[in-house]
Amino acid sequence: MASTPTKDMGPIHYLDATTLAELIRTSQLSSREVVQAHLDRTAAVNPKINAVVTLMGEAALQAADAADKAVAKGAALGPLHGVPFSIKDALDTAGVLTQRGSKLFAGNIPDKDATAVARFKAAGGIPLMKTNLPEFSTWTETDNLVTGRTNNPWNLERTPGGSSGGESAAIAAGLSPIGIGSDVAISVRGPAAFTGIAALKATHGRVPYTGHYPAVTSRWWHVGAMARTVGDVALGYAILKGPDGFDGYAVHSRDGVADHGRVPGQPLRIGWVTDAAFGPVDPEITAAVAAAAAQLENLGCVVEEVRLPFLGNPLAALMTLVFGEIVPSVKALATGREADLHTVGAGILGMSDPSFTDFNGALAQAEALRSSFAGFFQKYDVLLCPVNPMTATPHGAQELVVNGVTVPWTHVMTATSPFNLTGLPALSVPYGFSSEGLPIGIQLVARWLDEDTILRLGAMLERRGGLGSRRPNL
Repeated sequence: MASTPTKDMGPIHYLDATTLAELIRTSQLSSREVVQAHLDRTAAVNPKINAVVTLMGEAALQAADAADKAVAKGAALGPLHGVPFSIKDALDTAGVLTQRGSKLFAGNIPDKDATAVARFKAAGGIPLMKTNLPEFSTWTETDNLVTGRTNNPWNLERTPGGSSGGESAAIAAGLSPIGIGSDVAISVRGPAAFTGIAALKATHGRVPYTGHYPAVTSRWWHVGAMARTVGDVALGYAILKGPDGFDGYAVHSRDGVADHGRVPGQPLRIGWVTDAAFGPVDPEITAAVAAAAAQLENLGCVVEEVRLPFLGNPLAALMTLVFGEIVPSVKALATGREADLHTVGAGILGMSDPSFTDFNGALAQAEALRSSFAGFFQKYDVLLCPVNPMTATPHGAQELVVNGVTVPWTHVMTATSPFNLTGLPALSVPYGFSSEGLPIGIQLVARWLDEDTILRLGAMLERRGGLGSRRPNL
């Protein structure tokens, strides 16, 4: 049965979630066939990339059979009906291991789903797997002492990034068509760019954070959809957004839109920047951003190269705020179990609490940056820039050479962290490949609550089908 509808589309495990939902809805594929295809792909590929930490195979097949019965009965079907999905292991899953990349949570089984997980399930999605992450989701390399290191499917010697690195690797390799990740400085957009998929960090508060660890840093974290196409990310966002009555930051209505102040019929105004704001940037990534700018101009946008003189050092401010909030909780949690911590957790334990002056200074930087971007978006509708300043980096690299300049590993977060500090919506779009055959992503940023604009532009810019005709050689 599977061969007919997918004959000209490629293997089931590389069909996007929207297509799979339509094929299941119209009985051209069964949900069981779809789930089994992804289980088969996982069995073949996961030993090489180690993206999956908990597989829910039997439960997923049972849910698929129930989904097929619902189709046969003509029941009302949700937009993800019968489609399997993956979940970063920082998000709670009822009755399923949620170990958060740390021995301190080994064997932890929540009794309730995170809001994001519950919403994907309510839309008909079938949870298939939990995916790997660094300890406490606090590193740009996906590695921990419980479930080990995840490899990039495009080059096993490179990282898929972090902290949603297991999620991005699983989706890029065809283990899952769509999933849920999270982002505090880079963590859905960076891994997406490193592995050639798409991811959205919506306006802070658009998607409830409820059921994600660590709760103490909820002012900066964003839960978001990840998939191989921007269209699937838009679908995931539509399902995830809206208040849940628990997250005090998730107060925006599901239909809330930006007050963009544009004159109807006027072209979109695009400002683009690379090295001038986020340098050094790999020349091939700069070339991709410039090419996207030219493409947008050809589509009728007004495009201008810009500088961001007000940017300052948002990464330092964000790190002061995030670690200033998480360090006390980790210290309390790890008392007497210090030996169980990964290098990442041990590093957190060794940090000093920021002074009152430093913490409030970082808050002042955040507020000033929000005001500066409010002014920027009076003149421009979208900022186009890199996601990561480089392509996927070697495992464990502490220093990197980018465009001839030696930089610390934290430089990978330079172009993403400003939008966590300000809560602006930012989309990672799969765009090209480097001369080494590694994916290159571009980033689109809009004013608060204007996700629709960057999702629309991202769908115009992305490689056809997200990965195009190229697939990881696994």
